[in-house]
Amino acid sequence: MEYQKYATFPKDFLWGGSTSAYQVEGAYNIDGKGLSVQDTKDVTPGTTDFKVASDHYHRYKEDIQLFAEMGFKAYRFSIAWTRIIPNGIGEVNQKGIEFYSQLIDECLAHGIEPIVTMYHFDLPDALNQIGAWSNPKTSEAFVHYARVLFEKLGHKVNYWLTINEQNMMILHGAAIGTVNEKVSNVKKDLYQQNHYMLLAQAKVMKLCHDLCPHAKIGPAPNISEVYPATSNPKDFIAAQNLNAIRNWLYLDVAVYGRYNPIALSYLRDRGYAPKITPEDIAVFKAGKPDFIAFNYYNTSTASHSSFTDEVVGPDDGDQQIELGEKGVYKAEYNPYLERTNFNWEIDPVGFRATLRSVYERYGLPIMITEDGLGEFDELTEDKKVHDTYRIHYLKNEIAEMKLAISDGVEVFGFCPWSAIDLVSTHSGVKKRYGFIYVDRDEFDLKEMKRYKKDSFMWYQKVIATNGEDL
Repeated sequence: MEYQKYATFPKDFLWGGSTSAYQVEGAYNIDGKGLSVQDTKDVTPGTTDFKVASDHYHRYKEDIQLFAEMGFKAYRFSIAWTRIIPNGIGEVNQKGIEFYSQLIDECLAHGIEPIVTMYHFDLPDALNQIGAWSNPKTSEAFVHYARVLFEKLGHKVNYWLTINEQNMMILHGAAIGTVNEKVSNVKKDLYQQNHYMLLAQAKVMKLCHDLCPHAKIGPAPNISEVYPATSNPKDFIAAQNLNAIRNWLYLDVAVYGRYNPIALSYLRDRGYAPKITPEDIAVFKAGKPDFIAFNYYNTSTASHSSFTDEVVGPDDGDQQIELGEKGVYKAEYNPYLERTNFNWEIDPVGFRATLRSVYERYGLPIMITEDGLGEFDELTEDKKVHDTYRIHYLKNEIAEMKLAISDGVEVFGFCPWSAIDLVSTHSGVKKRYGFIYVDRDEFDLKEMKRYKKDSFMWYQKVIATNGEDL
């Protein structure tokens, strides 16, 4: 839709950037921190691990100073569960509390709103040893961990995120390093784990409202609008199938307190449905989000599939995260979209479409907690990074977000991935997202000096003009 007069960004819009603890902090085993599944998993050959990452743990003051110079109004980061409770259950590590308290104080001293993710793919390995999320004790441990955060840090934090990309952990756990090889990973077990996570999330949202009435809290899934491959009605049904299973299953429980009917019908028919009790429904309905945070990178495209299909995804040999499922949908590449050098489709208009769908469905304010371009950035001899491709990408994304606001969508924050270079979950250091270059190679740490990319200065101008000068 085109308008005669377009909306502007709200005057108190939260411009910022995002990171996660295990990808940026380093210091994986000091000051009492326990090991997470990201510390103990097998690393993809040819990529670095997360033991040093960007050394944000020791350099956070320098980094936040740079964020402030860029003009950040918000910084979305995650807290490492094992830095607070090393074994997931048990004693609280005071040094971990002190670190995050100081990190938050540093943000506040620079006028930066801390947006805190409680859990971002880094489950304590001690809980992994007892069955991870398939064991209800992990759900109980997460609620206890959240209570510690609210009691120790809650007076300083206005925005909390529960679980980062829960849907990706269930659908693509192998790709992000959250699969527990010690327990069954058949779909029935995964969806039972998902159910326990949803229960934990609902309890934590209620706990936040009880202990921190000034604060707001919400889920943080990865949401991707799904297109039908053609105008064939069967393709439209396939797109609805994937939307329900990939997106709405998770948010419907968080917002409405009940499972999405299409997704639940699929789970029951395939024998994947978790055990759901009346007590569970009561827990879901008692814990409500104040807003929806979601990560956006691209859209998906689906076509009709039957049980007799031989393949359910692209057969051109390229990697595709949506793999398809017989009788549910086929995954298709969208011929109208460009792809990045890492084969991710680029769809800024789809960003607007996704914002519209989420807001129309749930009517809650939206914060974007990830959106960005991973590329092979190069540091020139004169210590510059000319990442015009990233500027072009984000310019188009922000322009479409602004159009979504004109559509009536209530968006109050944008924190692209990532604030600073960090270690990509499955592509190592070579895949860079940040506005700030960290001078290290895959296995050579060098001095890890920080350099401002061209996108740093561009984003600085965007923030200074509240999104008017792109």
